[in-house]
Formats: sequence, structure tokens, C-alpha cells
Amino acid sequence: MERLTERLRLRMWRDDDLDPLAAMDGDPEVMRYIGDGVPRTREQTAEALVRLGLGWQERGFGLFAVEVRETGDFAGWVGLAVPEFLPEVMPAVEIGWRLGRAHWGRGYATEAASEVLAFGFREVGLDEIVSVAHVENTASLRVMAKLGMRPERRTAVPSTGRPVQVTVITREEYAATPGAASPTP
Repeated sequence: MERLTERLRLRMWRDDDLDPLAAMDGDPEVMRYIGDGVPRTREQTAEALVRLGLGWQERGFGLFAVEVRETGDFAGWVGLAVPEFLPEVMPAVEIGWRLGRAHWGRGYATEAASEVLAFGFREVGLDEIVSVAHVENTASLRVMAKLGMRPERRTAVPSTGRPVQVTVITREEYAATPGAASPTP
């Protein structure tokens, strides 16, 4: 499965994604708001890469690898997952993203996440999608706002105690957002 946006290709994972994914997950600046804030080892990233394919098989959705169409560069990932790390919002499906620093500040997260919201509501048939971000992760919180997501609650992740903002958008709210009905390029 592949999805195209104006500047990005959202695609399934390949074995050669390990090196750029491990570099991204090993970057302390990229990982500071993720989980416990500790960068991941190459081995941890390799294990995660194996699990990424299983999510698609089990649920019919998951995380897409994101690459820049013009260059073919791996930019990061975006997609849908079940946020089991935050039991109080369950059952739920979360939209999330992570981009390497070289790809920050270009609007890629919003562009890719917009496509994934369309996928989640139109093709997966979800009624609601949440997103969770560390309360100090202003870049991700801005993306959530641009996507039309509204704050639902502030809470803490039980395993880390880190404070997070939960945002949400319903199918009806999504349908009312500008551009929601437009076809994918």
C-alpha cells in the first residue's frame, strides 16, 4: 500500500529503512518527548521495525514510512496505532508521527498526517482518532491543531509519569474541516 501527497510518499516498510530509522530513533533531540525520552539503540529499532509489519497484518492499519518524493530520502514515519501505553483513552486509535531533524519545519508532519486522517476515516472506517503529545512538544501540538484536532484532556503516561495532552477529532468534525472532502493528489 502506498499513498502520495504533494511532496511525500507514504509507503510500507523495507529492510533498508533500518539504518535511517535507527539514526532517527537514536537522536536525543528527536526522542526527547517520546516515551521516557531516551534514544533507542539500533537493536531496539530493529525489533520495532519487525513489529511495524505485524500491526498492519493484525489491524489493517499501522505506521507508514515517509519519504520525500523529490529525493527519495527517508523522512520518518506517520500512521495509526493503538495507544496501549495510555490505558485511560482505550479503546482508541491514535495518529502519530516522527520525523528526522533534517525534515522538521517544512510542513511534512501536517501533510502526511492529513493523508493518514483521510485513510483512517474513509478507508479504515474509524469514528474517532486521538493523538497524544508531551505537553512541551509544541511542534506536535501545532500539527494537531492544524489537523482540526481539539484538546480532550491532560494526563500522565502511567509507565513514565510524563505529562501529555490528548487531542481528538471525530469523523463528523473531520468531515467539516476544510479540504477533508478533496481527493488525494
